[in-house]
Amino acid sequence: MKLLVIRHAVAMDRDEFAESGESDDLRPLTDDGAREMKRVAKGLRAEIGNIDVLVTSPLRRAMQTARIVGKAYRMKVSRTTDALLPDANPDELEKLCAEIGVKDTIAVVGHEPHLSHLVTWLMVGGRDSRIRMRKGGACLLEFESLPRRESGTLGWLLTRGQLRRLGR
Repeated sequence: MKLLVIRHAVAMDRDEFAESGESDDLRPLTDDGAREMKRVAKGLRAEIGNIDVLVTSPLRRAMQTARIVGKAYRMKVSRTTDALLPDANPDELEKLCAEIGVKDTIAVVGHEPHLSHLVTWLMVGGRDSRIRMRKGGACLLEFESLPRRESGTLGWLLTRGQLRRLGR
């Protein structure tokens, strides 16, 4: 089984958005971030031909990113989950994957530093991140069965620039 982990695309500046008085949960992608993510999604599609399930954090910027990825794969977002919120416990994603069941590829969209910690936890069981996921970047983890702590193997970790180039 494969787990495609995607960090949301470039979003509006946090401080600038705070001036609106709205919750940071509603902070959107920038126009450039959305445009660039369309090219990144083409690169993801070139690297991973099919995804079975697309899950996202409920925060606006992650949902927008997931919709862009979904469009590239001609599918809708399967569900939103708090298991991908910035402060979520990695156990929650393990439970979510168990609910979904064995699939060829599950894609998840979320935030830093949660995703880096989650990937490290899935690979080696530690909570101190061993990788860095940049905005619009992604990594692929492979598992013999369902994703769980200390069972993942890193297939690749790519930046949004690398993914854009793959999509040409």
